[in-house]
Amino acid sequence: MAELDQQALHSEMTAWRRDLHAHPEFGFEEQRTAAFVAAKLREFGLEVAEGVGGTGVVGTLTRGSGNRAIALRADMDALHIAEQGRQAWRSQMPGTMHACGHDGHTSMLLGAAKLLAGEGGFDGTVRFIFQPAEEWGRGALAMLGDGLLERFPFEEIFGLHNMPGLPIGHFETRSGPVMSAEDNFEIVLKGLGGHAARPHAGQETLVAACALVVNLQTIVSRRLSPADIGVVSVTELIADGTRNALPGMARILGDCRSFRPEVSAAIEKEMRRIADGTAQAYNVAAEVAYTREFVPLINDAALVDEALAAARSVLADDAVRVAAEPMTASEDFARFLDHVPGCFVFMGNGDTAPLHNPSYNFDDMALLHGARFHAAVVRRRLAVG
Repeated sequence: MAELDQQALHSEMTAWRRDLHAHPEFGFEEQRTAAFVAAKLREFGLEVAEGVGGTGVVGTLTRGSGNRAIALRADMDALHIAEQGRQAWRSQMPGTMHACGHDGHTSMLLGAAKLLAGEGGFDGTVRFIFQPAEEWGRGALAMLGDGLLERFPFEEIFGLHNMPGLPIGHFETRSGPVMSAEDNFEIVLKGLGGHAARPHAGQETLVAACALVVNLQTIVSRRLSPADIGVVSVTELIADGTRNALPGMARILGDCRSFRPEVSAAIEKEMRRIADGTAQAYNVAAEVAYTREFVPLINDAALVDEALAAARSVLADDAVRVAAEPMTASEDFARFLDHVPGCFVFMGNGDTAPLHNPSYNFDDMALLHGARFHAAVVRRRLAVG
């Protein structure tokens, strides 16, 4: 098969990415995005299934007679963030933007599909998985629940995420724990509100809530082993009072990060104990809701070696490295790794605003690097001969 003009491919990918960026869609609402993806995959000659797990798309490409199958995954959803960028392709959807680069991830995987469909160079089957609703940790479960593995079987899976601060054309990953679990919590304190001038006449909840926020910080510093990684973050404190009225209800919301189920369980146990104790001390009642949203992302050691070798085959050796430490952000890709081995890598996005920032923008110079990496993984794992 003829080799594709990579500069022309990069120009196409840039146009795709900017179109997707201008039309962001929140999780399970990716109707336009999914239709765009499906149309491109059909244009490249792939078999396409739509509506997998709601708005997910799966493209299948087979070459040769090999009976092995691997998967490549990209996420498609955007965030409810109002964009502050001024570029011509800024979001046309008020209050919604691609602040995490999923427009870039989708475009890179489409580029890899076109590259592999046009050039071949592998023996077996590739599943191109375009996943909805990564940001709130439901998309992978929805696709798995819709029979992804039974309908489109594969033996291993690879994914990537852009990383601001890492130079363009650089890759890194590590074996074992890569990204943390995420648990969410909501603590509701209930008392008796009243006049701000008469605090003794009620059971106001704001002082109790402030004390509880401080007390929760002792979970990691005093209740977990220093050898374990854990984070407890209060992100919201909401009360029903007003300037001259003490609140009778206060809600404390936040999230927790860890890498082992035992640590997650310990955090929940201590949180409930501290909430109950603090509430009793301030003569109010406490209700705790604790949910587990993301599981830890654990890379397969052998497939990490394969991913690093694939990256080095398309990049300079000094641009590919093993990450020193895991990070306490979370990623829905981890759900696939509960079923098959896989590897998740990080790709440089250069000196840009942070992820989930209203000024963030995916750097189009990274697109071809991602597509070539995806293709290199396929050609290495489904090698001809």
